[in-house]
Amino acid sequence: MSDTPNPVNVSGQPPATLVNAIRKLLRPLVRLMLTFQITYPFVINLLKAIYVEVAEEEFKVAGKRPSDSRINLLTGVHRKDVKRLRTETDDALRMPRNISIGAQLIAVWLGSEQFLDAQGAPLSLPLRSAGIIKKDGQSFDDLVELVCKQDIRPRVILDEWLNIGVATLDSENRVTLNTGAFTPASGFEEKAFFFGKNIHDHISASTLNLLGHRPSYFDRSVYYDNLTKASVLQLSQFANEVGMGALTSVNKRALALQKQDQTKPHHHFRMNFGVFNFNAEHKSEDTDVEGEQDA
Repeated sequence: MSDTPNPVNVSGQPPATLVNAIRKLLRPLVRLMLTFQITYPFVINLLKAIYVEVAEEEFKVAGKRPSDSRINLLTGVHRKDVKRLRTETDDALRMPRNISIGAQLIAVWLGSEQFLDAQGAPLSLPLRSAGIIKKDGQSFDDLVELVCKQDIRPRVILDEWLNIGVATLDSENRVTLNTGAFTPASGFEEKAFFFGKNIHDHISASTLNLLGHRPSYFDRSVYYDNLTKASVLQLSQFANEVGMGALTSVNKRALALQKQDQTKPHHHFRMNFGVFNFNAEHKSEDTDVEGEQDA
């Protein structure tokens, strides 16, 4: 964290620019919640629990667990609610096993030389379990066994991937990875999990940058207006290609370092690198200046 003091006005009010930024980031979330009938009273109860959780974990004094009274003072949540919420547990952020396995398989497929062609693209993998002739170490079964240690049958994973669009079977009955498979084409639970994980980490990086964290986290974007729809579509395709290339390159390097670090002490750190692309019709009230800008 930084030694920079919180930029609160003398009046005790938060900075107007920060409030406006929070309003802006909440709008798409409220739209999403309304779509799924997540009401205001439900969100209020959820916010209470999160306020208490964050105050307890990240606003300790001299490393000591804060009292109910201190949390009440920090958050404004009633003491009786604080006491109740501190005894409850929430496992919602744990990664479901099927998503964990799928993410590991995709990472190994895109980052290991034995599963890539000469151009570095993921090979279409035959099914050893289906009796198809294959090169040593280059079947879909080999990939699954490498990650899962024979803990789950390859066909079970394949059927799920075919269902949610992570992979397809080609004319020769080989498994072909969807090159956009960092996020499945379908499968609501998978997309919802990574929605929470990725947006959480992006906002965490931006929050620490606002608080003066040094060195700052890389958080930049390229944005332009006054474009035609055709140009936006062209840029979207280009951004997808460049973004996927960046993700694949970082994945390959991270996989190699992870294997190397398994023999070292203190290998308990994590990282998350993401790329996003968004476009919409420009609104006159937007005041963004065209060009590249720190987020």
